[in-house]
Amino acid sequence: MRACVPLIVAILCSLAWAGKLESCASRCNEKFNRDAACQCDRQCPRHGDCCEDYEHLCTEDPEEPEPFLGLEEEMLEAPASNLYSAPSSCRDRCHEAFDRHQPCHCNARFPEFGNCCKDFESLCGHEGFSYSRDAITKEELQSVSEKIYRADINKAQKEDIILNSQNRISPSETRDHVDRCPEPLFTYVNEKLFSKPTYAAFISLLNNYQRATGRGEHFSAQQLAEQDAFLREVMKTAVLKELYGFLRHQNRYSSEQEFVSDLKNMWFGLYLRGNEEEDSSGFEHVFSGEIKKGKVTGFHNWIRFYMQEKEGLLDYYSHVYDGPWDSYPDVLAMQFNWDGYYKEVGSAFIGSSPEFEFALYSLCFIARPGKVCQLSLGGYPLAIQTYPWDKSTYGNGKKYIATAYVVSSTR
Repeated sequence: MRACVPLIVAILCSLAWAGKLESCASRCNEKFNRDAACQCDRQCPRHGDCCEDYEHLCTEDPEEPEPFLGLEEEMLEAPASNLYSAPSSCRDRCHEAFDRHQPCHCNARFPEFGNCCKDFESLCGHEGFSYSRDAITKEELQSVSEKIYRADINKAQKEDIILNSQNRISPSETRDHVDRCPEPLFTYVNEKLFSKPTYAAFISLLNNYQRATGRGEHFSAQQLAEQDAFLREVMKTAVLKELYGFLRHQNRYSSEQEFVSDLKNMWFGLYLRGNEEEDSSGFEHVFSGEIKKGKVTGFHNWIRFYMQEKEGLLDYYSHVYDGPWDSYPDVLAMQFNWDGYYKEVGSAFIGSSPEFEFALYSLCFIARPGKVCQLSLGGYPLAIQTYPWDKSTYGNGKKYIATAYVVSSTR
């Protein structure tokens, strides 16, 4: 029995040590540890491999926004097996966070240790969105989002929109399917806004989709031209010029042509959300809205909401959150019935220009794909969640946008 004691002690110590390597307790600002399950050095926020308690233990003032929304329905349903096509390859894995259980790695942080997958350079070395030497920090995201916010000269002014938000409910009541607001959300919208070039180009896209997943999308030449027209119009704005300038400075794109081509693919490229035909895209899901398994998915745009409400196709039920901004754009998280289908919580910017939303969602998808993206608008924190579509890719393994939406702000 005495001979077993040292062995038992060694096992217990090793377990305790393993537990320490999954926490930042006593590890703040240590050097990168390749044997640890997560990291606690100053570079881990850039690489997305921090331990869960990093900000709590290692930063003085994390200023985390308080969440009010969770994952969208289809994101909860996605099995983990869809994330990667092959554990020994970097296909669909470029710049993922360190996982010691993987046989090889696909993050630019790890070549010095000699444990990159064989196809890392060919798949991730030149075309990926995120390089360790060019990592976009939280502070940089907050700074550029403020610049984009100030650049949105096409946004609605206070007198352009009159909202009647009526009853606010608690998060526990969002599944009740009860209409607590007898009046429409929008009392008045100055429709002269819609004659502005980016608004007009955006609105022309909204009727190009079948909202039910499982029904293939087939674009006419005119509809494809409308996609190009929208991209041309938004690229003329100060908002998209600000975004492109920032991303070029961050070595994400070398030319405006490359940037626009990528925007078209990530937003308008079709993929299969149903069972048989390519039936969905990031733009359709986020801005126009879809119906899947009897529920509204996506639908995060105020212009679409207003137009459907005006036509009598949308019934506003209540809201669970109203943002702190006293001018537009603001944020509202709503419950509504869309022509017979319910949306439990749908967040949307209110009064923003199309290019503003398009820019912020694109920024977050490029800088923080699949993660919470912390921004700042008018001095208030705001977080956006994006998810890539992991079942198919374009180009050299790049991902389409599955969804993007506001998840948190101040209360």
